[in-house]
Amino acid sequence: MRFFVDTADTGAIADLAATGLLDGVTTNPSLILKSGRQFLDVVREICALVDGPVSAEVVALDHATMMKEADVLRKIAANVCIKVPLTVDGLKTCKALTSEGTSVNVTLCFSANQALLAAKAGATFISPFVGRLDDNGFDGMELISDIRLIYDNYAFETEILVASVRTPVHVLAAAKIGADVLTAPPAVIHALFNHVLTDKGLAGFEADWQKSGQSIL
Repeated sequence: MRFFVDTADTGAIADLAATGLLDGVTTNPSLILKSGRQFLDVVREICALVDGPVSAEVVALDHATMMKEADVLRKIAANVCIKVPLTVDGLKTCKALTSEGTSVNVTLCFSANQALLAAKAGATFISPFVGRLDDNGFDGMELISDIRLIYDNYAFETEILVASVRTPVHVLAAAKIGADVLTAPPAVIHALFNHVLTDKGLAGFEADWQKSGQSIL
């Protein structure tokens, strides 16, 4: 499973990229607002930090304007992936862009039927929001399982990009189901490193090393 980070914080992106674990980045208007910076500047900087797909979202709601915005965004860098909403106009835009060879991430997916439509429209990625489903009394991971089954049944090439990830539990469940990609905030990715026994083991090794009086340098 590939790891994307869901943020517009370029410092956090650079830090994770240095680990070699980062395969791409997703952004959205809310994350751009949180950054306090200009949208195009942020996308340009992120694209220079990572080689993988960088999702940049259109904000228009009609197909014609979405296409105009997408044209601006995809000129920023070769690894820009245009993010569109799962609406009729969004899928029209998806079909038009993917037909031209542009990568498209269809976002705000909350049902398997929606995911089926996105795949038929040629989406590169489908982004089901598991955390938001959980928040509203649904089982987000059940949706991932349903999409995986449907896509495998028909050999759709659209990749499942699990979004709205809240905890390491979501990461593990998505990996077990066989999701292609997962995007999570930096804090969730960093939490994957943590285990009490790792911390305990390191503390023991450090204490014994200090007692030995030795130095590697």
